Amino acid sequence: MKEFDYYIFIDYSENLIGHNIIECSKAKELLPKISKIKHYKEVNQKNQYLKAIRKMFDKYNITDYFLKYKVKKMVQTLEIFADIADFIVTRKNSKIFISLDDNQSSNFERLVKDVEGNKVLVVKEGKLRKNSFEHRLSLIIDNLLNLERIKNENK
Repeated sequence: MKEFDYYIFIDYSENLIGHNIIECSKAKELLPKISKIKHYKEVNQKNQYLKAIRKMFDKYNITDYFLKYKVKKMVQTLEIFADIADFIVTRKNSKIFISLDDNQSSNFERLVKDVEGNKVLVVKEGKLRKNSFEHRLSLIIDNLLNLERIKNENK
């Protein structure tokens, strides 16, 4: 496994966009706590699954492992991209892994290419090897977005 200093995951769920940034050491601590997490689309009993995931996230304080975390409405995509670009610029000599939704990769890749002096690898979410370290970490933001979406629907 190639090791990075930071892992960034960007995902979409209907009208929401979110990202989380995890330091390598925190990612390794987090991995055992998310062993039961799945991609939301693959789950049959969605309501029961989300309740169980919410309890797991609360029990282990999953968001405390993130260096940064944000969920916004889709119209605020530029804000999310700007946050990530700022993060990359401030970490000039860091190795950074970025996974993002397949549909937005070309827009984001153009933005990241303009940031010099960084060792950034951008991978489309669909290209992540299933059950790999990165794939399992990418499922966190997927589930957080769905939890937020359901919460907003119930308001």
